Order: sequence, then C-alpha cells, then structure tokens
Amino acid sequence: MIEILDTTLRDGEQTNGVAFSAHEKRSIARLLISELNVDRIEIASARVSEGEFESVKRILEWAAKTGFLNRLEVLGFIDDGISLRWIREAGCRVVNMLCKGSFKHVTEQLKKTPEQHIEDIAGQVGLARETGIDVNVYLEDWSEGMRDSPGYVYQLVDSLKSLPIHRFMLPDTLGVLNPEMTYVYCREMVVRYPELHFDFHAHNDYGLAAGNVYAAVRAGIKGIHVTVNGLGERAGNASLSSVIAVIHDQLKERTNVIENKINHVSKSVEMYSGIRVSPNQPVIGENVFTQCAGVHADGDNKNNLYCNSLIPERFGRTREYALGKTSGKANIRKNLEALGIDLNEESMRKVTERVIELGDKKEIVTQEDLPYIISDVLRYDMHENKIKILNYSLSLAQGLRPVATLKVEINGKDYEETATGDGQYDAFVRALRKIYKSLGRPFPMLMNYAVSIPPGGRTDAFVQTIITWRHEGVDFKTRGLDADQIEAAIKATVKMLNKIENQDK
Repeated sequence: MIEILDTTLRDGEQTNGVAFSAHEKRSIARLLISELNVDRIEIASARVSEGEFESVKRILEWAAKTGFLNRLEVLGFIDDGISLRWIREAGCRVVNMLCKGSFKHVTEQLKKTPEQHIEDIAGQVGLARETGIDVNVYLEDWSEGMRDSPGYVYQLVDSLKSLPIHRFMLPDTLGVLNPEMTYVYCREMVVRYPELHFDFHAHNDYGLAAGNVYAAVRAGIKGIHVTVNGLGERAGNASLSSVIAVIHDQLKERTNVIENKINHVSKSVEMYSGIRVSPNQPVIGENVFTQCAGVHADGDNKNNLYCNSLIPERFGRTREYALGKTSGKANIRKNLEALGIDLNEESMRKVTERVIELGDKKEIVTQEDLPYIISDVLRYDMHENKIKILNYSLSLAQGLRPVATLKVEINGKDYEETATGDGQYDAFVRALRKIYKSLGRPFPMLMNYAVSIPPGGRTDAFVQTIITWRHEGVDFKTRGLDADQIEAAIKATVKMLNKIENQDK
C-alpha cells in the first residue's frame, strides 16, 4: 500500500497568483479527506500570517469533529520552538519539520556545521514530543545532497534515525532528478535504512515528476507527495491524478484514493485556484478522453480497439467523440447515440458532410450543436413546426432606432407586424409580441440571454444563443445556432414558440 500526502494547501498554494481563502481551504481539505480519501494532507506553513493561522484553526476544528485530526500536517521550521507553538495553538498534532538535506544548504544558507544543525534538529524534535506533536522531517534539497554530498545525507540520517521521527521526506526541491537518478538515490536510502519510512516529494521542472514517482515507488519508497492539478512553485508538483493512475496501472500497487472522485476534486480546485487545467493534461484535461479521428470511434464500436486501461469512468468522466474535419460517421453516430437521436444512412451522409465542412473552416462543432446542424441540413423541422417565421427584415441606421418587420405563420395563418426596439432582436421580439397580443395569446417573459462564442472570437464560427424564458410560472431554455448572433436568437425564439404551442395543445 502506497501512502499519499496531498500538499495542495501548502506547496500548491505557492503557485504564482494562488491564495485560497479560509473557506476555500476548509472546503478543499474536506474534499481531499472525506471524498478523495488521501491518507494525509499538508495544510499550511507555520508563521505565514494571522490569516493563515485562522484558516488552519478552522480546518483543524472540522478535522477534530470528524476524527481526521491525525491526517493533517503543517510545515514547521528549526526556529527555537516558534513554529511548534504556532502549530500547537492552531490545534495541529503533526509537524513536517524542514531540515537541510544538502551540505551546501547547511553551510551556505544556515552558516552552520552539520553537527550544529543536527543538534538543532534533535532539540526541536524533543520539544515537539514534549508538547504532544508528532514529527516528520523534510530533508530539503535532498536530491542535490545525494548528488553532491551523499556523505552529509548519511551523516544526517544516521544521527536522526533513533529519534522519534515517523517519516523522512525526500524532496527533489529544485526538480533536477530524472527517473534513473531517482531510482538510484531512493534505492540507496531504502537499502541503507530499511527500518525507516521514506516519502518522496517531486517537482516537475523537466516534466518528469510522474516518471520520478514511478521510479521512487519501484525503489521501495512508501509515501508519495502530490498536489491536485499539479499546482506548485515553478512548474508545479507531481499531479495527483497522474500519480494515482501510474501507481495503480503501471506499478500495480494500491492506494486508498477513490479514483472516481478525482475529476470532481480537480474541477473544484481549478475553480478555487483560478489556474486552468491544460486541455491535454493526463486524466483530468478536457481533451484526454476525446477521440477525434473517425477511425478511432469506429474501432471503439468494434470491441474498444482504441481504448486503454485509462477508462474515463474510473475517474468520474465519460468518453467523448470530437466533431470536426477528421470526423467520420462513427464519431457522429457516437454523439447522436448520447443524444438519443437516430438517423438513416442518407441523413447520416448529409450531416457528416456538413460537420466536415464546418471542420474545414476551423469552426468548433460540439455535441450540443448536432441537433441544430441536423435541423439545418435536413429541414425536417420546417414541416413539423406549427409556428414558422416566413420572412423578416431588420434595419439598423445611425441615429435611428432599429426596426423589425416580420411575417409569421401560426397554425396555417399568416400575420405581419413592424416594431422598433433598443436593438434588432428587441425590435423583432416587440413585433412578435404585437402579433400575439392581437390574437389574445400570452407571450413568455425573457429571463436571461446568453451568447456562447468559441475561444478566440473567430467571426466564421457558430454562435450559440441560449435564452431562458418564463411561461406560466415555469422556466425553460431554448437554443439557437447560427453564424450570426441575431439569427441564432431568432432560431431560439422560434423553438420557444413551438415548444409552448405543442405543450398547450
């Protein structure tokens, strides 16, 4: 069993521009422990600020009530007991004590000898135990220490191994390791000190964090540090989602993490942090469970030929099939199945041609667009709708209010009206209202009007207009899709009129 420590709330918050509020910290802590079931979480650094102290207190109050107090840890320093008092007053029972894991850090940053530093650490450990705080130690810059001064690393651990220290944490502080080096260094520690529990803490400066975790576990390391979405200083830490997949699939080891909660926790942290997850980030990226090529969708229909062990449902996600110029009928059929739509072969051919045409123009085509594309291509709604817009004219002139003239067919009869408005669509709706008022028919109230434009603001792309209506106390939405925003809104309005007409009959 591999133990997982999540340090999103400590090391992850050191991401440039990220500062979680007290409420957000407590919420993330609850998600990590109660939903995701990570073994331990590092929630803060001691002595940062009064605000941090209050945040930590709130998290620890929740943990005390729920029985999770021993799973929460705070980073502390060798500072004559100041960090320990801060941690104890906040209510925490575990300190992750920051020590120096390389000769260079001891002599150049602390200006001390190894013996002096070891004496300081031993004093802090003793003080912690006197106050009822359990101790883990970080060997900061351990990776550089193993490369440049392994004798110092061994001297340090030899001196500390008999002290009441639960875990020795081995950080690649500057992200300089590769998997080969990680395996060698971690294996040396495990073989030399088989009685000790070692954690490995990776950074992703070379994009090797997940690979280094793989090597560390192979070497016998029993604890791994991660952050949600790979947050952290510089290029970030090892991403929780990737690490769990690697441990479970590549190493065939077990953890206590509940895989199908990963996506939910990832999205929550993405929202709280304001740091967007890359679309191609493994496991949690928007695109990683999306098949683009039609041949892949066809293969999935034939005994899942293009699927691997990373099944999206494992992580609380679903597989999607992209629509664009590489789409074939298989991709489109997969999306139609998800929407509950069935088309014959001739209709499929027409829709496929239209999707490919849009893809060639680099327009974004989504699953939600398909019903509108089908309607546009096959025109079947023109024969089924009881209310149709026969003609309309919209005018816009500087210094004059926009004018709309429209002709509408309602149950076989034609009606025509003209109106002015604050905008072209407003004028169109006012003309419609005139017609409905003349017929003694109620017209729903427009509650919300939202426009979705593909990223980059391309002028050649579809515009989706989503309008929320209220009719007889009930709210509902209709959507329109077109290259023109006003046209899209008009289509959404016609859908609304027909929806009400069909319900009222």
